[in-house]
Amino acid sequence: MMKIMRVLCAKGRTGFYFDDQKAIKAGAQGDGALYIGEPVTEGFSRIRQAGEAISVMIVLEDGQIGWGDCAAVQYSGAGGRDPLFLSETFIPLIENHVAAQLVGRQADSFRQLAGEIDTMAVEGKRLHTAVRYGVSQAILDAVAKAQGLNMCDVIAKEYGTKVQETPLYIFTQSGDDRYNNIDKMIMKAADVLPHGLFNSVLKTGKEGEKLLEYVRWLRKRVLDHSPYEGYHPVFHIDVYGTIGQIFGDDQYERTAIYLETLSKAAKPFRLRIEGPMDSGSREKQMQDLRGLREVVDRMGVEVELVADEWCNTLEDVIYFADNKAGHMIQIKTPDLGSIHNTIEAVLYCQKLGIGAYQGGTCNETDRSAQVCVHCALATRADQILAKPGMGVDEGFMICYNEMNRVLALRKGGIGVYR
Repeated sequence: MMKIMRVLCAKGRTGFYFDDQKAIKAGAQGDGALYIGEPVTEGFSRIRQAGEAISVMIVLEDGQIGWGDCAAVQYSGAGGRDPLFLSETFIPLIENHVAAQLVGRQADSFRQLAGEIDTMAVEGKRLHTAVRYGVSQAILDAVAKAQGLNMCDVIAKEYGTKVQETPLYIFTQSGDDRYNNIDKMIMKAADVLPHGLFNSVLKTGKEGEKLLEYVRWLRKRVLDHSPYEGYHPVFHIDVYGTIGQIFGDDQYERTAIYLETLSKAAKPFRLRIEGPMDSGSREKQMQDLRGLREVVDRMGVEVELVADEWCNTLEDVIYFADNKAGHMIQIKTPDLGSIHNTIEAVLYCQKLGIGAYQGGTCNETDRSAQVCVHCALATRADQILAKPGMGVDEGFMICYNEMNRVLALRKGGIGVYR
């Protein structure tokens, strides 16, 4: 048994930025790495501003330290998410209220301690998702160190799962540099690519023609520069609701016909389209994704629809999965708060035969990405996001290296739960 002695915080930076999605969708113009114009989402001082994080460090009585990073998604305040996360606002809350909940407790159960933090309230308000996210990472690491286990083995022990023994699929995202970054993905033989960041109709095309042209280019680029014979990545493109803007959120047959055109252009590669529409509310988003999936399946269109917007919490994931709103759900880890919710979301999707994409955001940190690798290995997620950042190399390296370190340790019998 190992007691928690202190909880400390340090201000941090993320691997990307906070972006005002509403302003961008309304047509804000890019200027270098910046956006020109006034923000429209509450809390933003600019359309794009530096991402912030808080490192939470849990000190055990033997001097070992479990740590994790609080971080929020790039598009904070959009799609039903918690508001902008600013570190100076939340460090005092963690060092006072959260610390009071943890100090003196035994680091003996990740699931119990994380659950308590996830449901606690301060002045009648539940903690920001980013706080719950980072504190739960630190709890998992502290419990793992107290028990001499890998973090994934703590999860396996407490949830009765079996840790994945081979590498998981890693999904790389390009950001706006959707051409040059593809070459990095191909060189590193990414399993799933490219994300694409088609977050405005200007990028997708008034009739979807620019996205179609890109898919054709992407197919040719992979075939021409394959790193080895048989390289066959999945094409996964996030369109941020722009297809719905073009064809109508509830115009399922029109949309399905367009998706079939994209699918044929992608062959021989599998195609996933994330966020085909943004219907403005959870209920309408579920209905439209469910309706589109039904039409796509009936027509035999070879495309997988991925739920993202308005599917933020564990309850949302369960709701979308129960209604078959899409073929795969992105479990956007910071949006779910405590990482025990991420674990339970992946396991629930698997139980229902829905694809479980353990995602997140470019606006995370190296530490949150590492801890997420352990969650994915313990639950055998279908794919994980390479994060943080949009530069490909860094996020892919962090996730790939952590995953292979863990696999090597477990193969050597180190930190394994038996």
